[in-house]
Amino acid sequence: MAESQVEREHHNGSEDANAERPKTPNLMSPPVSNDSTKIKAPDAISSRVVDRNSEPVDSDELKGALHRLEQGNRSRNSTPGASPARKRQRVWGDRFIPNREGTDLRSGYHLMHDDASPATPSKSKKKAAPNELHFQKTDEANQTYSSLLRSELFDDTIPTAIPETGARSHTPPSAASSLPTSNFTPTTPHKNILNFKSPHHHSAASLQLSPSRTPSSRRSINMNTRAEIYNLSPVKQSSQQMLLNPRKKPRAVSKVPYKVLDAPKLQDDFYLNLVDWGSSNILGVGLASSVYMWNSSSGKVVNLCELTDDTVTSVNWIQRGSHLAIGTNKGYVQIWDAEKQRRLRTMTGHTARAGALAWNEHVLTSGSRDRSILHRDVRQPEQYFEKLVGHRQEICGLKWNGDDGQLASGGNDNKLMVWDNMNREPLHKFSDHNAAVKAISWSPHSRGLLASGGGTADRKIRFWNTITGSMVQEVDTGSQVCNLAWSTNSNEIVSTHGYSQHQIVVWKYPSMSQVVSLTGHTFRVLYLAMSPDGQVIVTGAGDETLRFWNCFKKKDSSSTGIGKMEEWGTIR
Repeated sequence: MAESQVEREHHNGSEDANAERPKTPNLMSPPVSNDSTKIKAPDAISSRVVDRNSEPVDSDELKGALHRLEQGNRSRNSTPGASPARKRQRVWGDRFIPNREGTDLRSGYHLMHDDASPATPSKSKKKAAPNELHFQKTDEANQTYSSLLRSELFDDTIPTAIPETGARSHTPPSAASSLPTSNFTPTTPHKNILNFKSPHHHSAASLQLSPSRTPSSRRSINMNTRAEIYNLSPVKQSSQQMLLNPRKKPRAVSKVPYKVLDAPKLQDDFYLNLVDWGSSNILGVGLASSVYMWNSSSGKVVNLCELTDDTVTSVNWIQRGSHLAIGTNKGYVQIWDAEKQRRLRTMTGHTARAGALAWNEHVLTSGSRDRSILHRDVRQPEQYFEKLVGHRQEICGLKWNGDDGQLASGGNDNKLMVWDNMNREPLHKFSDHNAAVKAISWSPHSRGLLASGGGTADRKIRFWNTITGSMVQEVDTGSQVCNLAWSTNSNEIVSTHGYSQHQIVVWKYPSMSQVVSLTGHTFRVLYLAMSPDGQVIVTGAGDETLRFWNCFKKKDSSSTGIGKMEEWGTIR
């Protein structure tokens, strides 16, 4: 009884003490983790937590215990080696306003393309195939678009391409530069041509509010029908005028031959020259062992000669007259009077076939497979008066330039040589071709301009300045070049081709843009000749046909001062 009474008094005393002490709020215990690792509280604390009514809880100790418990849970839940969270990019939305402040549009436009074209330039320019003429229309359309874009961006101050003479500076020039404005070279912009900024980046000072009142000058009605406010087109009036201006139409050339003649036994041999058109409008053709003449005016065909136990390898008309030179497979060179149809003489000197002939007034030059070139004066009894040795293989091309007295020769050794007058040593030796050089032609429009074409392994037409001895330009035709001939009426050149496209191409010089590409032959177009008036060309191939093409216009007669005065009539 005494013990129970003491316990009862002690219990009542503790209640009185607890009533006097401020009550500690009830704390919720953290959730129990399923992990096997558990953090145990100290004995002193755990004994107090088990029985809250046993003795008062110290708040400082309780805070420390909770802090240690949170640190344990944090270390248990953290993943070792985790990468830090990336900062999300700020998205401004899908509307961007182009900012052209501080941007040099003129210099930026020059950087877009070599020709100031908005098209993205490719790393390697690939030349289109010669028979694909649609690339010219595409190029013309790109140039038109480029001009329109310049007009829209720069209005009347349209920039033009400025050739670079040195390294381009990457820093803009200083404001104190003394260069004049007209000769200013555009600098490289530091950023893109069009800079995009968010509207939040614009300061309030840069925003220009529209005027609250319309100026008095704008109150009147604009009666100009060409004003921009009445323009319904997406481009300006000046651009419309540029697009509507009539363009020079390309010259129309018929792609169908107006005449086709059968040429049986016309040899398919790259090294022969069996077709030539004389000044008397007579076409000479070598067929096997015979030579035929076709009169262009009457259409009459005459068999000039037939060789005995020999074949024809080349024919060539004298510049003025009716004399025709014939080279044979045995190395003979015969001269015939076509008007009287009789042989004048037979000249020797070659030990192999004479496949190339060229006249220079009274001098006849012949090239042979024996690698020699012989100059013959047909007025003299000697067989030849000069022998040129320079090529290491067969001579397949010969052309005289009567104005400068220079002879061009091409051989199967891939060499092109220029001989000055009758000198024994060549003036120039060109070895740029990678195949046989048969196609040779002198320009009648430019002094000392020579064109040459290479065979299957080369496929290029090269232009040479024989005065300086340098190459002017070259163009890859994509196929074997068999013949070249300059137009006497315009600054154009025609080429015939073999493997692999068998086409005839008319080029505009010096741009070397195609005027027309003609097809029809099924074999290599090995033979080419031009009419005396310069309007018609005839081509021959191994398909045993001769095709006549009307490629060039009639030459305009140059009017003299007297002719203009005659048009004025009588002077009163």
